[in-house]
Amino acid sequence: MRVFQLQRLSAVALLFFLTIHMIVVHYPPFHIDFARITERMQDPVWKAIDIAFLFFVLLHGLTGAYAVLIDVERFSHFKRVLASLAILAGIWCMYYGTMTILSFQAPV
Repeated sequence: MRVFQLQRLSAVALLFFLTIHMIVVHYPPFHIDFARITERMQDPVWKAIDIAFLFFVLLHGLTGAYAVLIDVERFSHFKRVLASLAILAGIWCMYYGTMTILSFQAPV
């Protein structure tokens, strides 16, 4: 039941963050402008927004994959192993993505 709730919570958060992402990155010049992206990535608020977006993308994707796998009858015996693998993958991806966002420096 908690996986279902996490899936729905992250879906609502993704609607919010994906809307912000699409408006800020893709719509103003109607193409991706890397100068604006490097300017935006210097702001700590935007870094926090990107990290939150990453968190909810990972949460939604991993809980969805976990839900699909435990629905398959032959994987239902390995629920704890699958959950542990999903948690470890999520932690590693979150760490790697967060370090990438935080260490971004504008090219000179």
